[in-house]
Amino acid sequence: MLEIKGLTTGYDSGDVLHDIALRVGKGEIVALVGANGAGKSTLVKTVSGLVPARTGEILFEGSRIERLKPRDRVELGIAHVPEGRQIFPGLTVAENLELGAYSHGALDRSVLRQRMQKVCTPFPILLERLSEPVSNLSGGQQQMLAIARGLMAEPRLIMLDEPSLGLAPALVVEIFRMIAGMRALGLAILLSEQNARSSLAISDRAYVIEQGRVALEGSGRELLGRSEVAERYLGVGKSVGTLDERRHQHLVGRLKSIFGSAP
Repeated sequence: MLEIKGLTTGYDSGDVLHDIALRVGKGEIVALVGANGAGKSTLVKTVSGLVPARTGEILFEGSRIERLKPRDRVELGIAHVPEGRQIFPGLTVAENLELGAYSHGALDRSVLRQRMQKVCTPFPILLERLSEPVSNLSGGQQQMLAIARGLMAEPRLIMLDEPSLGLAPALVVEIFRMIAGMRALGLAILLSEQNARSSLAISDRAYVIEQGRVALEGSGRELLGRSEVAERYLGVGKSVGTLDERRHQHLVGRLKSIFGSAP
C-alpha cells in the first residue's frame, strides 16, 4: 500500500534521511525503531507531506504522491497521528473527532455520529465523554482521542508517531493492545516508536533507523532476537538486571499474554 524508494529529505540545516526504502502492506503493522533524533518522525512527516521530499519516490497504492499537498494525501486515505497528540484542549471530544473528518467536507450529522460510534468502538470511554472538554481527559484518553480522530478520516494507511510517549506502563499496554487490534480493520499501520520492545512485539515487520538510514529490517520476531537490536534499543547487555530492563520485561510479558508470541 505504501512504498518508499530512495527517499532523501531534511530541513534547512541539512539532510536528515538518506536513501530510505521501505514498504507497508494492507493489514500490516510496520514499526520504525530507532533512537531519538534518528529520523523516524521526519520520515512520517514526509509521507504525510509536512516535510517535502528532496529526492526519491513515495508511492501510495501504486501512484506517486511526493508532490501532493498534505490535504490531498489525506483525501487519498493517509492519516497521520502526530507525536504529542496535538489535540485541541479548548474543544470537546466530539468536536475534536469532527475535525478528523474535515477533509470529507460537510457531512450530515447522522453520518458523523455513525462514524464516531465506529471509530470509538475500541475506545468506549470516549463515547461516554463526547460532550466534555478534552482538558478533562487523562493522557491515555487523549492519546486514544488522537488515534480515533485519525480514524475519522476513514484512512487506508494510518501513521502513529510515538503513541506511548509520556504514558504510564499500564496505559502503554492498553495503547499497544488497541493498535494491534486495528490490524483487523484491514488498515496499513506505520508505527514510529522509541519503545522498541513493545512495538516489535506487535509488528509484522520493522525497520531500524540509525542516523537517517535503514540499518536493519526484518520481522518483529527476528529483530527482537538480534543481539545488536537488543543491546542498543531493548536494554539488554550492559543494563541487564536494571530496573528499566525489569520494567521492559514485565511490559513485553503483558503484551505477549494479550497477543500471544511476537508475529
